[in-house]
Parts: sequence; structure tokens; C-alpha cells
Amino acid sequence: MNTFAGIDKQFAERNTSSIFLQSIPYDGTSTWGKGADKGFEAFLDAAENMELYDIETDTEVYKKGIHILESCPNFQSPEEMFAYTYGNTKKLLKENKFLTFFGGEHSISIGLIKAHYEHFEDLTILQLDAHADLRSSYNGTPYNHACAVYDASRNANLVQVGIRSMDISEKSNIDYDKIFFADEIRYGGIWEDQAMSQITENVYITLDLDVFDPSIMPATGTPEPGGLHWYLTTNFLQKVFEERNVVGFDIVELAPIEGLHSPQYLAAKLYYKMLSYKFS
Repeated sequence: MNTFAGIDKQFAERNTSSIFLQSIPYDGTSTWGKGADKGFEAFLDAAENMELYDIETDTEVYKKGIHILESCPNFQSPEEMFAYTYGNTKKLLKENKFLTFFGGEHSISIGLIKAHYEHFEDLTILQLDAHADLRSSYNGTPYNHACAVYDASRNANLVQVGIRSMDISEKSNIDYDKIFFADEIRYGGIWEDQAMSQITENVYITLDLDVFDPSIMPATGTPEPGGLHWYLTTNFLQKVFEERNVVGFDIVELAPIEGLHSPQYLAAKLYYKMLSYKFS
């Protein structure tokens, strides 16, 4: 059995684990830097070298049980990828586990988000990302990474944080009361309270690692300057987990760089930190 962070198998069994983790290693629509399909292996390798006691929350969340599900099949098209992730997530939601997913590039989130907003009432999709991802279609498909939250913007309550890159065509799809641009929040201030006022009780988080500044997260398909840093991001996430009911999340766009270990370690630490906030 493949386990997260090398935890003992008693904390990784499907039936007794509170948390499911699924890899979706799809990189079919990325348009520049490739390699997000290799992210999960790098993430797991980093997790093996991570301490499992979280100082901030004084917890060892792995004891809640983290079960790694079977990886997805190879997809021949973005449409096939969407159909599988949407249908499979609807099935998983019936098991009453806390669902977490690791990409792959951001197109994998479209089906995950749709399954969640159909399952949970009054759901907010909280997107942490460098890019708006609000194109209705790109390169001939609505299931492109550039369209990751367009469907969510039409069918759920979408709140966007960290955005600093977009196409002019996306302006008409933005709700400016619910978008928090990176240059407006980098120094803190009242933006957290403003964002929280837009977030409903139930929340699904989709986190593109390029929300972080390339100085600490260079290993993404499209790194954007001017990104967020660790404590600003985790402080906000902690607030969300403490004050709302986070029902699941995905982390996407880790494209490992050979010989550079810090990005996958950040991803592993972030994943574990988010679980620690959820279950502390």
C-alpha cells in the first residue's frame, strides 16, 4: 500500500481513514511549462521527509487517517478527463469522507468543483490563484486550465484571491466584489475580513500553487511575479478553516524542477497544514 508521508498502514486504510487523497495527473491542456502530471510523485517524496507534528495547531492530523485512492486512468482528451473526475467525485462524496485532490493542471478542478456544488448547498468556491481562469472556452474546449472556474462563476459563489494575470475577455466574467488582486492584499490589511464577508458557510478550496510568488514556488507551468508568500496565505487559510465549513480542496500545478526540492516540500507542507487546520 502506498501511504502518505510513510505513515503506518493502520492510519491509511480506506474504511477507517477520515481523509481521501486522489492524484489526478493530467497535463493535457497546459500551454507553456509542462510537468504537472509528475507533481504527485514529487509531492509524496517530499512528504516522506516532513515532520508530522504541526507546531501551530499542536496536532498530528495523520492520525485521523489519510487514504490514497487509486490514481486516475490516462485520459485521451479534456472532455474524457472532465467526465471521469466529475462522475468519480460524485461517487466519492457518498462515502462521507473529507476529499482532497492533487493535480495535474488546473483543468482537473472543473469536474471536482461541479460535483461539490451540486452536493453541498450554498457552496462557495474559494480560488487561490495567479490567474483568473475565467475563459468560457480556450483552445477549442471549455475544459481547459484557462477555464478552471468559469463554470463555478456561473453556478456557485466564486471568491478569487491572489489574481494578478488575466485576458481582457475575462473582465466581463469577474465579480469585482469577490476578487482580491495580489497587489491589493500583499501587505495585509482589511482584505481578509472583506473576503470572509463574501464566503458562505460551506467552502470548497481550489488552490493553484502559482498563487505563491515564484521566489518560493517556481515549479509551476506559468509562474507569475508579485505572488503571495507563506504566512499571508496560511493565515488566511486558517481563518477560512476556523470560521467556515471547508468541505474539500484541491491543489494543482506543481511541475517539478529537477534538482530543486523546495517547491514540492512547500506543496506537501501546505497540504498537511490545510488538513491540520481542518481537523484541529
